[in-house]
Amino acid sequence: MNTTKIGIVGYGNLGRGVETGLKNSDDLELVGIFSRRKPEQLDTSSPAYHMDELAAFKDKIDVLILCGGSQKDIPVQAPELAKAFNTVDTYDNHNEIPNHFNRLDKIAKEHNTVAVLSTGWDPGLFSLNRLFAESILPKGETYTFWGPGLSQGHSDAVRRVSGVKNAVQYTVPREELVDAVKNKEAVDYDKLSAHKRVVYLVLEEKADENKVKEIIVTMPDYFEGYETEVNVIDQATFDKEHAGMPHGGTVMRQGKTSESETAIYQFGLDLDSNPEFTAAVAIAYARAAGKLARENQFGAKTVFDIAPSYLSPKSAEDLRKELL
Repeated sequence: MNTTKIGIVGYGNLGRGVETGLKNSDDLELVGIFSRRKPEQLDTSSPAYHMDELAAFKDKIDVLILCGGSQKDIPVQAPELAKAFNTVDTYDNHNEIPNHFNRLDKIAKEHNTVAVLSTGWDPGLFSLNRLFAESILPKGETYTFWGPGLSQGHSDAVRRVSGVKNAVQYTVPREELVDAVKNKEAVDYDKLSAHKRVVYLVLEEKADENKVKEIIVTMPDYFEGYETEVNVIDQATFDKEHAGMPHGGTVMRQGKTSESETAIYQFGLDLDSNPEFTAAVAIAYARAAGKLARENQFGAKTVFDIAPSYLSPKSAEDLRKELL
């Protein structure tokens, strides 16, 4: 069994999730955590280093898992790091994924690296299941419902707004639409009207509440166009009521197998910890990235481009025997 040596870039909720998840895989080895903070400031017993030290690990790490935010970190870090390392990221700005892919593909091919992007569960597993559902049921409609639960990407985007001390964002689907799809009823769906976004935040001292709220509700790609509720609370309430990170959601396709027969394709997740599950998906794709690099299959890759067998530590023979 090949051991793939992993580096973690960023040590927030997702980075901690990757650190935890790697303990479940005997074929993956954590080499170190790399952060912009001083190593001694990180609450970890794993090897930890400052980002400035990462270049020295070029020949010691097979795959970097990038655990920064999609709004500010990954767009900068991923293209730069792909020049020297195979990378996996969880970039979740759906509208910008094509541009992110094109940037990474050019760099990865020039430098003989593999850059796997937009892993996680949406984008990621949900993306795959939308593809499966549409391919199997070409005549029909696909519906994606997120939540109820905490969105890491949207929460990170709110926390980066000037004047915000801490924040979480919950995505809440309209249950009447979910039930209608399950009941094979015709549904007028678009993702903006099918969900509500609810924000709870703690303000910095002297922050302008109205200005902060306006920046949030008009934020392109994250809140603009959605019904968004912004609630300002104190730190004690935040700590008491918003420490957990549950999430989940459902992909459904309502399709016709013939003029008179309807089929419902459904894939769902119910997660106690959004970051730990997102990390688990990224870890599986880090294993795949290591395999692709060993086969010289360089360039950017999405979940659509990677065979499922590459995600597993098991041999092709064992997969056919045990799972097929």
